[in-house]
Amino acid sequence: MSFEKEIARRRTFGIISHPDAGKTTLTEKLLLFGGAIQEAGAVKNNKIKKTATSDFMEIERQRGISVATSVLAFIYNDIKINILDTPGHKDFAEDTFRTLTAVDSVIVVIDVAKGVEEQTEKLVEVCRMRNIPMLVFINKLDREGKDAFDLLDEVEQKLGLTVTPLSFPIGMGYDFKGIYNIFEKNINLFSGNNKSNIEDTIAFDDINSPELDKIIGEKVAIDLRDNLELVDGVYPKFSKEAYLDGKQQPVFFGSALNNFGVQELLDCFVQIAPSPRPKKAEERLVNANEKDFSGFVFKIHANMDPKHRDRLAFIKIVSGTFERNKPYLHVRHGKNLKFSSPNAFFAEKKEIVDISYPGDIVGLHDTGNFKIGDTLTNGEKLNYKGVPSFSPEHFRYINNADPMKSKQLYKGIDQLMDEGVAQLFTLELNGRKIIGTVGALQYEVIQYRLEHEYGAKCTYENFPVHKACWVQPESENDEFKEFKRVKSKFLAKDKRNQLVFLADSQFSLQMTQQKYPTVKLHFTSEFDT
Repeated sequence: MSFEKEIARRRTFGIISHPDAGKTTLTEKLLLFGGAIQEAGAVKNNKIKKTATSDFMEIERQRGISVATSVLAFIYNDIKINILDTPGHKDFAEDTFRTLTAVDSVIVVIDVAKGVEEQTEKLVEVCRMRNIPMLVFINKLDREGKDAFDLLDEVEQKLGLTVTPLSFPIGMGYDFKGIYNIFEKNINLFSGNNKSNIEDTIAFDDINSPELDKIIGEKVAIDLRDNLELVDGVYPKFSKEAYLDGKQQPVFFGSALNNFGVQELLDCFVQIAPSPRPKKAEERLVNANEKDFSGFVFKIHANMDPKHRDRLAFIKIVSGTFERNKPYLHVRHGKNLKFSSPNAFFAEKKEIVDISYPGDIVGLHDTGNFKIGDTLTNGEKLNYKGVPSFSPEHFRYINNADPMKSKQLYKGIDQLMDEGVAQLFTLELNGRKIIGTVGALQYEVIQYRLEHEYGAKCTYENFPVHKACWVQPESENDEFKEFKRVKSKFLAKDKRNQLVFLADSQFSLQMTQQKYPTVKLHFTSEFDT
């Protein structure tokens, strides 16, 4: 198959939502339809010791939530699909923000009963800033929930989207009969009492046909016709161009748990979703069909297999082909590296691949060469932007609870920070180490992983900080020297050796900005120095 055809058949997307909207369940069912797995594991079901394929860290299996982005790939209708299943929990939002730099489109999952929730708003805002094409899947229709039109209004108002329904529910909760697929012009009906199977897909070119009344009942048929007439009158016609430009968002309804509406979503998705898109580097715009290879690290995961202490760097291929055993330039280090066993993923199952194409995600075994945001190329000096560290909101001193294991502790902290689980700051004054996180739950994850993956124990002490700001002086002038002298006990270095100001309050931050106007303070680590 030609290079261009390989690019055209790839779809790389992320699934985002508030926790518990059914994102991991949807991922499972997409894999099921893709023939990648034989049976879906109920995420919360502890009676049967099956767990969701995409939740492979021990702590995820115990808590029933996703705490790290996992990468899954499968073939459906000759389309190669790469799914990045992201954590929904707000404490792990930074991992999700970084993952959104590696996707070409997104599916947003919304719970029919809860509607649009806070975390969904934040994630959609990031997608809108980047003009990422979005599909919306309204989930859990087998439960009682909000009216379909009310939900569509909420999605438009709260998320600032322009929606167009491509399927519409027939009833809801106990009265849920099925779904009318506007995109394909057919009806899917629920079967039996357990509502777990799709009984029939009936093609309906004309919804005014009396056949419809016989199949779903006269009253339900009248309601459906009224609703579809309203959809036709109120919402814009679907435009693939508008969707790809991030200006229109198609909406599907369904129940991932019951496999309902998922295939419609998948069939439409593979038709309309973009193949790998161009990506902006600092130097220029890079197109997927360029012959020279380039890619960037958007995630690092230590100990995917705790028995082997391996560390993998996840690389999104932007252009060209990535070939096994071929040397590539590590732009930050300025040296060539070769990879004898690049991996493709199916959750924690990995297989070695000889060649990968734009849109693919490849895992490279890493001995400490990579950091998040690093670029690999055929030789051109490119730097892909947009994988920043965000200012943490929680800060704690980290202490060694077992002096005999200090080596293991420092190795563990070092590797977990490279993963982007949290950020490490070392105080200039006394060298004490502070861990900053976006959410408090990350401290538990760090403690758990240090103990179970590195055999090290740690304790925490509160450190009262309001915000971490990266410092960018205009020059080494007297004002900057004065700033460093006065604020010395609030200054630290991050892992990249950048200077960070740890402000203890909003007031202190404002006063500092007023007093030292030439010292620029940034809330993300990525700024042009």
